[in-house]
Amino acid sequence: MAFIRKRGKKYCVVYKVKDENGIEHQKSETYTTQKEADTRKKEIEYKMSVGKFEVPKFVRLKELIEEYVKIYGHDKWSVSTYDGNMAVINNYIIPTIGDTRLSDIDNHFMEKYYKELLEMPAVKSTRNKDGNRKISTAVVNGIHKILRSCFRQAVKWGLMDKNPAVDATVPKHKKQKREIWTAEMLMQALDACENKWLKVAFHLSFTATLRLGELLGLTWDCVDISEEAIEENRTYILINKEVERVSKNAVDMLNSKDIILIFPSMRKNNKTVRVLKTPKTESSIRKVYIPRSVAQCLADLKKEQDEIIEALGSEYQNYNLVMATTFGLPIGDSYLRDQMQRIIDKLGLPDVVFHSLRHTSVTYKLKLSGGDIKAVQGDSGHAQADMV
Repeated sequence: MAFIRKRGKKYCVVYKVKDENGIEHQKSETYTTQKEADTRKKEIEYKMSVGKFEVPKFVRLKELIEEYVKIYGHDKWSVSTYDGNMAVINNYIIPTIGDTRLSDIDNHFMEKYYKELLEMPAVKSTRNKDGNRKISTAVVNGIHKILRSCFRQAVKWGLMDKNPAVDATVPKHKKQKREIWTAEMLMQALDACENKWLKVAFHLSFTATLRLGELLGLTWDCVDISEEAIEENRTYILINKEVERVSKNAVDMLNSKDIILIFPSMRKNNKTVRVLKTPKTESSIRKVYIPRSVAQCLADLKKEQDEIIEALGSEYQNYNLVMATTFGLPIGDSYLRDQMQRIIDKLGLPDVVFHSLRHTSVTYKLKLSGGDIKAVQGDSGHAQADMV
């Protein structure tokens, strides 16, 4: 039978069970209050008496999440998704409800938890440097997404009877409408742009609907800008990889999954590395035709880059990147963002993020195609048409 043993301020319900070989082992479950321990002791003794008692594999939520990350996360997540999800888990889920017993988590618990989160302080970040902001509805929705997936796996594994997050009411997150540049604004920025890398980035983001990581990961073997192609106006680029900065921990934990190569770090103590990796989804792999003028811009860039490679010889680290520094390494995304901000400040243009150029591209392609969503989706690489 079971008995209760007090350890400091905690109460342990102790009982004996036999393994598959008939050998008896002592197990214990820890609770915060004696009332919880008494309730669990009676439950164990009753289930033992009717022959339906099973030793729980996981008692606390943090134990389940650890197993969820180890099995599901390692299999399904990319390195960047792993970084983002682990930040949410370690910053918000484990510190707040990690010690909660799985048996105490139901629909009511989840709704109450989501509501309480909105009154809690958000972790410090670039957007919350002073730590004065509270957790946003966007973060709560992200927490809900992870927990719903975690509980879905727990039900599948037979660790929970039902998913308590499925029908839980989540605070509504109203997405802010992002301002985008018009084509005229983009032309104005291009005319004022003196930075060759930013100019190439503007051209490709608008005409080929590229994400910034895809732009930085573009290599010359995926670009057809031959004289014949330019003459016949059939130049194109193939998008099949991207550059991202991810944590070294994510790379190690996921065994370099989806990573083509890791670029050398400038500092030995860096906790992150830049990697060249395959896209997150198959729909992101696509062939996009580009205008003759943009192709000519790339041809000029290639000629200049070849001259640098010849001059530097072995000092040039040749990864065949289109967007490469003087010594061959990938151009930094922060560098392009800073250069873009200078143009915005100089011309007084709407203060948009670089990704908004992709939205501008989609908008104008929809106009030019007469609303052909499928055609635009092929260029943009969106996984679903409703995202377009």
